[in-house]
Amino acid sequence: MARHLITSALPYINGIKHLGNMVGSMLPADVYSRYLRQRGHDVLYICATDEHGTPAELAAKEQGLPVDEFCAQAHDAQKAVYDGFALAFDYFGRSSSPQNVEITQHFARRLNENGFIEERAIRQVYSPADGRFLPDRYVEGTCPHCGYDKARGDQCENCTRVLDPTDLINPRSAISGSTDLEVRETKHLFLLQSKLENEVREWVARHDKDWPQLASSIAHKWLTEGLHDRAITRDLDWGVPVPADTWPELAAEGKVFYVWFDAPIEYIGATKEWSDLDPENRDWKSWWYDVDTTVRYTEFMAKDNVPFHTVMFPATELGVREPWKKVDFVKAFNWLTYYGGKFSTSQKRGVFTDQALEILPADYWRYFLIANAPESDDSSFTWEHFTATVNKDLADTLGNFVNRVLSFSRKRFGDDVPAGGEPGEAEAKLGEQIAELLAEYEGHLESLQFRKAAAALRALWSAGNSYLEEKAPWLEIKTDKDGAALTLRTAMNLIHLYAVVSEPFIPTTAKTMREAFTLTDDTATWITPDEAKSLTSVPAGTPFTVPPVLFAKLTDEDLENYKERFGGEAA
Repeated sequence: MARHLITSALPYINGIKHLGNMVGSMLPADVYSRYLRQRGHDVLYICATDEHGTPAELAAKEQGLPVDEFCAQAHDAQKAVYDGFALAFDYFGRSSSPQNVEITQHFARRLNENGFIEERAIRQVYSPADGRFLPDRYVEGTCPHCGYDKARGDQCENCTRVLDPTDLINPRSAISGSTDLEVRETKHLFLLQSKLENEVREWVARHDKDWPQLASSIAHKWLTEGLHDRAITRDLDWGVPVPADTWPELAAEGKVFYVWFDAPIEYIGATKEWSDLDPENRDWKSWWYDVDTTVRYTEFMAKDNVPFHTVMFPATELGVREPWKKVDFVKAFNWLTYYGGKFSTSQKRGVFTDQALEILPADYWRYFLIANAPESDDSSFTWEHFTATVNKDLADTLGNFVNRVLSFSRKRFGDDVPAGGEPGEAEAKLGEQIAELLAEYEGHLESLQFRKAAAALRALWSAGNSYLEEKAPWLEIKTDKDGAALTLRTAMNLIHLYAVVSEPFIPTTAKTMREAFTLTDDTATWITPDEAKSLTSVPAGTPFTVPPVLFAKLTDEDLENYKERFGGEAA
């Protein structure tokens, strides 16, 4: 089986993330990772907190904590939420790790040796009130492109255009709010992307037929505008230090690398963190170095992160002139909106992941988010849509099927799977239908089409309900007890199949369904379409239990409570 390296965009350290962040990177990566593992592939799913740059310093300042202490606490808080969502990372690291410092500095040295880094004097915003140069995110103001008045000096959150602090209209210090800003000269390191543009262009062109249109179009847009040499150092107290053995003057001034230089390298750094925990059995380089044909690398991210991963980081990797693994497939997502407006961490608008888990268990959110993933366009979260989806798909279609099959069988046949007669035409027809739908489901997961995969999974669940309605064992038992027993045994085999193949979407519920049956040798990691046709994985005589209600139906009162707490429209 193939070896699959999977990464999702690193969440910033400054606060718990919203549902849009979850569905735009980590959750679909988890669904895909789980599916691949179930199919027998060797999978390494890596992520980490992105801990450098101004968001960390500003958030630490707001809480009155040293930045390293703040980052340690915030990392643990984020990891707890991701554990709550059942994200099965192989490792969730930290970009402030010694491993990332080591590898980032190595990349910088190699780029310098190859002539792709240059020291330049630039004019930069200085705040006399703060007594320091202000890095990009320490400067706020009005975006010159769209007029958004809370744009940051590195990127406008509203229109996503990349900016320099000096581009902003009416700039102010994010530290003190002072508008008394000056422009002074200072020295920084620049990555000479212009010298790598043709190589990046050729590399992107090789992926045109493979990448989704969203990822490919964003990459080409940046290349069409031309790659500009970009400063990769900042005046901050927190970050990967510029190595003194290569740039002693800048190191003495306390320069650190720009967060967008070291953050993508943390994918490699986090893999080394993972490897260093068990070096005898784990080799981080076997996933990243000189493995172009033996490892398939898939990245998951929202569209605002695409340029950095399809252009900037590949330029870095190409310039190092070493055989580091570059991404094979970029799964890019549009935005999940909140009633048509943007979720916003900074403005605390929308539902955040910790709040979501306070309301309902993770599987409710996992299913809804993937079933409505913003793949081809932005999609909107509304409480009306959420409650309707939970009630129709999870509570009625899946949960009710499981409950009524097991409850009725237990009432009429006891605590073991009944035997019944031999399968007939209805069972053969059902087996063919299930095999066809399962093949469709597999195909969509293989091609990373998550909404289509969710629709195919829903169709699998619906097929069981249609079979049950057609056979009506509650009527059948009055005239044909063996026939009713066969119907229930077939339906129980469907429940077991659902447990196995639904695991990438709803892992906790899948485990509950699977554990309803006391099977002595239940080692199946997947059920293929051919295997599914027979529907015989749970033989007659198998003891079973009736689990608690899998999904509670949400009421009108629940809906009103959610809207009252979070608001029923975008701000």
